[in-house]
Amino acid sequence: MQLNQYISDLLYRYDCVVVPNFGAFLSHSVSAQINQEINAFYPPKKRLSFNVKLQSNDGVLANHIADVEQITYDNALAKIAKHVSDINTRLEQNKAVELGCIGVLSLIDGKLIFEPSNEINYLTESFGLAQFISPEIAREKHLKVVESLEEKAPIALSARKRKTSTVLKYAAVAVLALGLGGYLGSNAYMQQIEQQNILAQEEANVALSQKIQEATFVVSTPLPAITLEVENFVGKYHIVAGAFRIEANCDRKLRQLKRLGFNARKIGQNRYGLHQVVYDSYQNRQDAQRALFSIKRTQDPAAWLLIKTLP
Repeated sequence: MQLNQYISDLLYRYDCVVVPNFGAFLSHSVSAQINQEINAFYPPKKRLSFNVKLQSNDGVLANHIADVEQITYDNALAKIAKHVSDINTRLEQNKAVELGCIGVLSLIDGKLIFEPSNEINYLTESFGLAQFISPEIAREKHLKVVESLEEKAPIALSARKRKTSTVLKYAAVAVLALGLGGYLGSNAYMQQIEQQNILAQEEANVALSQKIQEATFVVSTPLPAITLEVENFVGKYHIVAGAFRIEANCDRKLRQLKRLGFNARKIGQNRYGLHQVVYDSYQNRQDAQRALFSIKRTQDPAAWLLIKTLP
């Protein structure tokens, strides 16, 4: 299993990818930059970092591996645990662990050090943009050519300026005269059109009034009533708050979550016969992921994401 490839795929969609019982790879956006010393331009990108303290399983990586390899969620977790064990063994042997295009992990003086790679830009908005170096513009050479021309032909340049000024004066007078005449003619024409529109509007109002007075509206057969059925689709991404053997405990947890303001509900029993209650359900996975991070931070670190289409 190429764990680094799965992490790389998820970094395009998420700002945080947690490897259970190991740590989390984080990304944050960096604006475009310019290096004036070498005239280099760098597009916006995502800068990677690693946080060893974020180890709680949020289900994102395991669900992705299960979907790609067509295996169960538990088998995906087992594969992740084996890969993490191999990485820890290599780190304890003072060996650097290369994670492909993500970066390199190494253990130095008991601290886990992460050096990110710059091979891939995970910011999708910058797709197709690459860094480039612009050649320096030589302005001094052009200035010298202009100064040489002015020194050689000062009289010709002065005569040309006077001639241009005279032509511009006559042109301005002509434009002003044409504009004034056009404005006066246009104004008279618009007044004539407005009078004709007023007369036509009055005639139309009179005709409409007569039609309304003569009209009789009779509904012989009433329209049948229409019944609309609205489907209650709550989405297949559920943030699980707990699973209980006794249903009364599940009901107690449900009331507690509702008092806290959550749109909580019961989603039935799982394959182990436990009654499940969720904080909320979402149609969009990204919205569910953001809500899960908030709940794990403020309510319960053990909350997790269940992907299941309910009947």
